[in-house]
Amino acid sequence: MGAEGSLARRGFLAGAAAAIAAAGTAGAAAGAPPVRRAGARPNILVIVTDDQPKQLAWALRKTRKWLGGSGVEFTRGHATTPLCAPSRASIFSGRYAHNHGVRDNFHKLNLDQSTTFQRHLADAGYRNGMFGKYLNEWRIAMPPEHFEDYALLSPVGYVNGRFNRNGKIAELPGYTTHRIRDFARAFIRKGATDPRPWFAYVAPYGAHAPFTPEEKYEDLKVPGWAGRPSVTEKDKSDKPPYLREAHASLSRGRTIRRGQLRTLRSVDDAVGALHDELKATGQLDNTLVIFIGDNGYLWADHGWTRKSVPYRPAYEVPFLLSWPAGGLASGTKDGRLVANIDISATVLDAAGIEPTTPQDGHSLLGRASRDHLLIEFWRQGGDDRPPNSWAAHVSRTGQYTEYYALRTDAAGDEVGTGKVLFREYYDLKRDPYQLVNKLHRATRAQERAWGIPALAARLKADRAA
Repeated sequence: MGAEGSLARRGFLAGAAAAIAAAGTAGAAAGAPPVRRAGARPNILVIVTDDQPKQLAWALRKTRKWLGGSGVEFTRGHATTPLCAPSRASIFSGRYAHNHGVRDNFHKLNLDQSTTFQRHLADAGYRNGMFGKYLNEWRIAMPPEHFEDYALLSPVGYVNGRFNRNGKIAELPGYTTHRIRDFARAFIRKGATDPRPWFAYVAPYGAHAPFTPEEKYEDLKVPGWAGRPSVTEKDKSDKPPYLREAHASLSRGRTIRRGQLRTLRSVDDAVGALHDELKATGQLDNTLVIFIGDNGYLWADHGWTRKSVPYRPAYEVPFLLSWPAGGLASGTKDGRLVANIDISATVLDAAGIEPTTPQDGHSLLGRASRDHLLIEFWRQGGDDRPPNSWAAHVSRTGQYTEYYALRTDAAGDEVGTGKVLFREYYDLKRDPYQLVNKLHRATRAQERAWGIPALAARLKADRAA
């Protein structure tokens, strides 16, 4: 499909804004598509935060005013593997981790860079830039492929970061979020004189541990938090063994939340600066902006204070889009089940490019929807810390999870017997905090009544697809 035809197909979003707002889901109605001249390919800005759960909107006032108020907020956004490198590889490739091969943080080189959307954009004449964290602890001397302008931060950190700036490696003083902001602003500014469309990947370290805020936000007062039922859960006898032994407190959860809010305030300032640069240079209207967290984080939910687990705070992420010239400027909410694997197809669709590599995701600029997602995680080879490898079938109303005797080997491949070690099933409609594992002491008759055999079969098929 050509760029002009693709844009016309997508334009239903503008005319359907009222229906979307009422129904809480995009694709419910179609309106007249906007007319745009051929060849006006959009600029593309993808902003990826680090370890940001979706419950941190308070810190992102400028971001939400821009992208939420003048775009689309996907209320059911997901990371298909709640871990940095696999998730970012899914963003770039549009594929599940079991397909792109980056199953853990140690094997980021398993990603075939020729399958990434930045490669397709570069081939189509886009000017590509990358600023901040790439996959995870990328080798500082190794330029990220298919980017002609880059400022790679490695190792990742908040203060006095070591950057590879287009082949020149140096430690740059100051707060790294500011540095990343300034590199990205300069890249955007060049778009006012360079006739090529551009793609910028902007990836600050916020809100990753150790949650170091910039000086002016060190003592920022944040809203109080009384926890949620999953934090104060008393009976964990139905949970897997590693959670029965996890005892992080509400106080610890509050500390993490406070630190994340403070670091994200700087990210919000940076996003606001990028908005202002786009506006000042006349590029705001025809820039597709995507904002997402690479994965979430638990604030002592079920006693856990990390990510990597099959619980909603770990895999649910903020997800916002804006593109006024493409009809995405109406401040609506979209309730489809969407994920990081959808970003690649969305970007290529906007640019009018047919991918030459397989995609597990689909463009969010059309009506496509799904009834469930696969969420998956592998225990990293040589790391005996929990959890075990697991996979989950997640729908709007339920989640079925299996833990396996699997891990990654020295090459990042999956090894082990695959034996199912533990199972969980949650009714997410009645039990959104995942407090009652219905499979705990369930009878076979009950499992059949809940459709567990069919869910298990579908999960097996998804993991093999």
